Amino acid sequence: MTAGTAAVVSSRIARFKVEHVDTDAAGVVHFSRYASWLESAVLDDMEDLGFGVGSLAEHGLAPAVMELSVRYVRPARFPDRIEVPVRVDHVGGASFRFAGEVRRDEARGDEGALLASGSLRLCLVSGTAAAPARIPAGLRARLRDRMEGAAR
Repeated sequence: MTAGTAAVVSSRIARFKVEHVDTDAAGVVHFSRYASWLESAVLDDMEDLGFGVGSLAEHGLAPAVMELSVRYVRPARFPDRIEVPVRVDHVGGASFRFAGEVRRDEARGDEGALLASGSLRLCLVSGTAAAPARIPAGLRARLRDRMEGAAR
């Protein structure tokens, strides 16, 4: 682990393989892929909490990204294997935020080098008008439990 970075605590770590299509001619991953990996890791974590996209849709809800922040540290390259641990770091009445890190898989030998870190703030919307909706009590409780568990 790189000095000065805090480990992200997650019950699950999303894993990805850098594909050739993710890269430029030099084999460096395009900056947009980091945001995509972060979002996929968050949606996977929500699925693990029992509130995945399908489950929310059954209740007329959908997650929507309100804010995305990514800090780039070093590039991922083809054919790296990537790990993206995420953790809940804020839960409000109508929005919640996950923080995460994009790391090179430790198997490469550089001790899971930090490639990027970021956060994704989401809200829920309902109906075809995409009206803002409060976070259902069950989801709010699970998000808070996850956040408090990470703080221990």
